[in-house]
Amino acid sequence: MTVPDASVAVELERLRGTVATGFAEVKGSLAVLVERSARNEQDLKQLREDTGKELDELRTDVEALNKNRCPLAAVGALTGVAGAATGVISLLVR
Repeated sequence: MTVPDASVAVELERLRGTVATGFAEVKGSLAVLVERSARNEQDLKQLREDTGKELDELRTDVEALNKNRCPLAAVGALTGVAGAATGVISLLVR
C-alpha cells in the first residue's frame, strides 16, 4: 500500500506546484494592473492641472478682449445723434 500512497503524494505535490504557479501568475497580473491604475491616476491628475491652467489663461484672454473691445453702443449712439443733427441742419438751411 505504500505505492499508491507515494503516487498520491507525488500527484498532490504536482498539484501544489501548479496552484503555486497559478497564484504567482495572478499576483503578477494584479501587480501590473495596480501599476497601470496608479499611472492612470497620475496622468489624469496632471491632465486636470494642465487643463485648469489653460482654462485660466483663456479666461484671462477673454476678459482682456472684453475690456478692450470697441464700445459699439456708444459708436451707434454717436452716429445716430450725428445723423439727426445733420437732418435738422439740412432742414433749417433750406
